[in-house]
Amino acid sequence: MKLKSISLVLATTALAALSLPSFAQDQDKSGSNLTTTSGGEKGAVATLSMAYELYGIGIASGDALTVLTAARLAASAEVEAQEPAALDPAGFDAEGLNLETFAKKRAPSPTPAAPAPVMKDEPRPAAVATFRDALNEDEGEAETPATAAAMFAKATELAGDNEALKEIIADAEAETSRGRIGGGVSWLSRLNSGKVDIWQVPFYGNSYAEVAVAGDGDANLDVVITDENGNVVCYDVSPSDQVYCDFVPAWDGYFYIAVENTGRKRNSYYLLTN
Repeated sequence: MKLKSISLVLATTALAALSLPSFAQDQDKSGSNLTTTSGGEKGAVATLSMAYELYGIGIASGDALTVLTAARLAASAEVEAQEPAALDPAGFDAEGLNLETFAKKRAPSPTPAAPAPVMKDEPRPAAVATFRDALNEDEGEAETPATAAAMFAKATELAGDNEALKEIIADAEAETSRGRIGGGVSWLSRLNSGKVDIWQVPFYGNSYAEVAVAGDGDANLDVVITDENGNVVCYDVSPSDQVYCDFVPAWDGYFYIAVENTGRKRNSYYLLTN
């Protein structure tokens, strides 16, 4: 399991007793819903997560080649954009909710937005609820994280008068349709300063799971992921808005992803899963 700069916590801290419908009466689902930490074949989610991280580094350093590498990675990954359902907020203790309290306090069981998955050819809907008032209404500079096309354009801009490098960038962009990696899903959230999103996402048991949060660079995002029993799967509070986590659930079940905007501007981020 990886999370930003290898920030990882596996704990059995009791969060909310978040309950799920029972799918297999003969399986004990009272413990941690993990069989192993990582170990699967990484796909589009990992590729995009790396692309956004490299893009941030390239922008900060003004390096066209780093931005170009990010653009090529982003162009090689294909994800399906979906709209999330509304998660019933009544099941959560909204008073004073932040990542620290989410990871430590118990709360009533929320009503699931949809049945957890049973068959792998069925859709896996996600649901989200947003908590707390905005600290300010600054909408930031970016509407969404950069697309591959925007990354290529930025690489060209940073190349300046280097015509040879510009030609390399143009050739790379022309080849973006070849060998794309699919299998990812994305949901967009525009999270104002001080607010917290809680996502409910089902994952299949004994199947490799990937989760990434890719922000637009305008504000820091902190992330906690737990299973339905409150066990912390991933925890990250480092100063970045790029997060990646992978794991293998033991059974079909919901996982809860809390994203907090601790910055001073809105961050429009993608939640990415496989």
